[in-house]
Amino acid sequence: MKKQADSAIFKAFCDETRLTVLELLRSGEKCACVLLEKVDVCQSTLSHHLKVLVESGIVNARQAGKWTWYSIDEEKSRKAAELLLTLTAVTENPHESDDQCR
Repeated sequence: MKKQADSAIFKAFCDETRLTVLELLRSGEKCACVLLEKVDVCQSTLSHHLKVLVESGIVNARQAGKWTWYSIDEEKSRKAAELLLTLTAVTENPHESDDQCR
């Protein structure tokens, strides 16, 4: 289950539209209608991208009346950065061997 949650985080970062939304949210919480004005996609496409971001945990969604407001979850964003560093840290493990390749 952990790997599924981890992959959802990276899925959130692998699309230009989602990266644009994250850039917009860096300055603070935004209503979906504001995001729609700034991102060059239709409403249903933006909804899909926002869903992916929310499911990853990187973005929070808050309902206020008929509008949904989105913001970056700073704690989960830090955890995503830590995950990337952990996954890409080069370590030497003397117990692991590539002997089968020789």
